[in-house]
Amino acid sequence: MSAAMTDRPRQIVIVGGVAAGMSAAARARRLDESARITVLERGEHVSFANCGLPYYVGGEIEDQARLLVQTPESLRAALDLDVRAQHEVTAVHPDSRTLTARTREGEVQLSYDALILAPGATAVRPPIDGIDSPRVSTLRTVEDAVNLRSRLDQRAQGDVQRAVVLGAGFIGLEAAEALRRQGLEVDLVELAPHVLPPLEAEIAAPVATELHRLGIRVHAGVAAQAIESHADHDTVVLADGRRLDADVILLSVGVRPDTAVFEAAGVACERGAILVDEYGRTNLPDVYAAGDAVLSVDAVTGLRRPVALAGPANRAGRAIADHILRPETARPVPAPVGTAILRIGELTAALTGANSAALRDAGIASETLHLHPTQHAGYFPGSAQMALVVHIRRGDGLLLGAQAVGPDGVDKRIDVLATAIRAGLTAADLIDLDLAYSPVYGSAKDPVNLVGMVGANVLDGTLALWYAQDWERLRQEALILDVRSAAEFAAGHLPGALHIPHTELRDRLGEVRVAAGSRPVRVLCGSGVRSHIAHRLLTQSGFDSASLSGGMLTARAVLGDEVLER
Repeated sequence: MSAAMTDRPRQIVIVGGVAAGMSAAARARRLDESARITVLERGEHVSFANCGLPYYVGGEIEDQARLLVQTPESLRAALDLDVRAQHEVTAVHPDSRTLTARTREGEVQLSYDALILAPGATAVRPPIDGIDSPRVSTLRTVEDAVNLRSRLDQRAQGDVQRAVVLGAGFIGLEAAEALRRQGLEVDLVELAPHVLPPLEAEIAAPVATELHRLGIRVHAGVAAQAIESHADHDTVVLADGRRLDADVILLSVGVRPDTAVFEAAGVACERGAILVDEYGRTNLPDVYAAGDAVLSVDAVTGLRRPVALAGPANRAGRAIADHILRPETARPVPAPVGTAILRIGELTAALTGANSAALRDAGIASETLHLHPTQHAGYFPGSAQMALVVHIRRGDGLLLGAQAVGPDGVDKRIDVLATAIRAGLTAADLIDLDLAYSPVYGSAKDPVNLVGMVGANVLDGTLALWYAQDWERLRQEALILDVRSAAEFAAGHLPGALHIPHTELRDRLGEVRVAAGSRPVRVLCGSGVRSHIAHRLLTQSGFDSASLSGGMLTARAVLGDEVLER
């Protein structure tokens, strides 16, 4: 900033409130009491709990006012911020350091010394016939939630009974549950092969089962082809010919960065998202950007992608304010790890870091670990299994990503693993983590410690894994050995598997030699614990052996019960 500018209060203009914009504004005020800080928000509300919108629709949050974190009046009183709602920026003029905004009273122009762009993202509207029907809505703003809740409150008159949600991502699932909670019949449509596409299939499968338990009908792997409008309802026509009648259609197929105005002004963008450096700076002088509209560098893969999450947006806004006002000590904007969590019915699903698809795209060789530990000591009442998938880098075991689903304890483990990824820990490092233990809260070997033990075994060759996804090929090439109990085997097993309980295996190795011949042995149990014991025995007895990662619990999620023999 030039010397002339320092003789007067700095003028910081922020486009967009909510997460990134308001974090930047609040931090800037705490650092510089004299700065003139103006926040321009296109909508009516500048600081609202957008992550709480589905819970207002579902009735868990009853009072609309609780969605409003701050108002222009409260922000002026507390932080002396000039917050202007219903100001839509229509042009930026970087040469003159000004911008133009449209208001109800007409156009206004503002000057800036530093400009922070936090415009967020808008809902994607797929090009399908009938998408502009008045029964189609989104869930991005307080107004969206209020309007939808108002429609649901009319259901006593019988005009709102059926809903179709297009898109089974995080917001789509939260919205589907909210609508079901309000008593509607709900159909959930997802183009990807399974709900929650960022999750691995084996983690998404229990979520789909829970949706079914809640009475939500899932249509995965199929596109919505058209929306037909009728006098008293709409019909969503799927690509496979199925027809879903709806009184409400909620669109949640994704978002796109809201950047057209800024790209027209010369802000460098890629795939519609703003490009920034490690301090949030765009290619234009003293113009910064943060939040859903920015292309972030993934902390694990190094690939650029938008990260539409509130936590990274808040941290980026704060870091940008630091760089504007204290550049000599400002830290870079942290690259997002991408930690997210969802409640669906009685389950919690969460993820952090990279999934297998992202690792393949980045060319990162990895090993995948499947575990099914309980959230606390098994002998304490209420223990329940979770499914845990962890990706580690081949060779050194660097933690790359983790996902989990279960009725309890998922949030705790994902947060620890997210911290471990940020700290650059390896699988072996997890063994040594000193985590809180009481039978009520955990186990002496916490699930996170177990991840480290399994990972270390894989890396040093103590444990070799095979995966349920490879079963069709391996059933032709290897002997599948099931070491579960007789009752478990009878309840459902992979076709052609040889059954020998692990407690009998030492005395029946001869049977394995005859059945295997020159083929390798691929052993399995319920969750992977007993098959690891069997694998160590087989390996030390001269067999080419590997243990099924996650056991039959994972195999059922990947392959489905229909492949099992009984």
